[in-house]
Amino acid sequence: MKVLLTGGNGMLGRTLVRELGGEFEVIATDLPEADITDEVSLDAVFGRYAPDVVIHCAAMTAVDRCETERDLAFGLNARGTANVAALCNRRGIRLVAISTDYVFDGDSYRSYNEFDRATGGRTVYGQSKFAGEEAVRTLCPNHVIARISWLYGAGGPSFVHAMMSLADGSRPVLKVVADQLGNPTSAVAVARALREMLKRPNLCGTFHVTCEGEATWAEFAEEIFRLAGKEQKVQPCTTEEFPRPAPRPKNSRLDKMGLRLAGLPPMPDWKDALAEFMAAEFAN
Repeated sequence: MKVLLTGGNGMLGRTLVRELGGEFEVIATDLPEADITDEVSLDAVFGRYAPDVVIHCAAMTAVDRCETERDLAFGLNARGTANVAALCNRRGIRLVAISTDYVFDGDSYRSYNEFDRATGGRTVYGQSKFAGEEAVRTLCPNHVIARISWLYGAGGPSFVHAMMSLADGSRPVLKVVADQLGNPTSAVAVARALREMLKRPNLCGTFHVTCEGEATWAEFAEEIFRLAGKEQKVQPCTTEEFPRPAPRPKNSRLDKMGLRLAGLPPMPDWKDALAEFMAAEFAN
């Protein structure tokens, strides 16, 4: 099976190349070769490689920047995704599109499952990604939408890398937000889940692909430092103490009902996935 990646140079893209490469023929594309906003040149790329599946990772993921560059965000995350979806449908290519927890408003008292209503939430990033989801559903029936959140992976950038950099001994205490809940998720775990999905050619729909278990950012940081053997003190704080241009959802937890109903393997516990990652990424 030939699998083409958009955004192949990004953190998830690089992980997919490594994790899927032993079983599939993986073609990583990115700018300037594959510009998702240019339908004509993108069609030429698809024609050149003739993939069986496209995993669409390319996106504008800088959440705060999306607030100030709305047209760019929608151009990439909505219009660009529509181009990918339309071309996949036209060429008979299966599409796996990567999305985000930001499509929800974050106000729920429980984890969001795939059947909960998404609206795009309160951020330009979430709204543009949800518009991209809707384009996929409309333009390419043979699709999987995989929502992820709190992602970290080899080489970063990620929260894990930021925390490890900050814990350099110069800060007795690190203040970390403790009133946002989510599922810290390893890019390796996502790649392994997508690998299982690729083996099921008739699988279609929206799936949540985050690690099991939940944590606050402060708890996430504490576990990073514990695994790294760092004596770094963490002081829990509120979201209001770190105002950002884009509001962060209080609840980013995603329930994996879709995986369970499809009989797919469960995602690993976030602490186990993090331990595996830390041992590989920060071995020295």
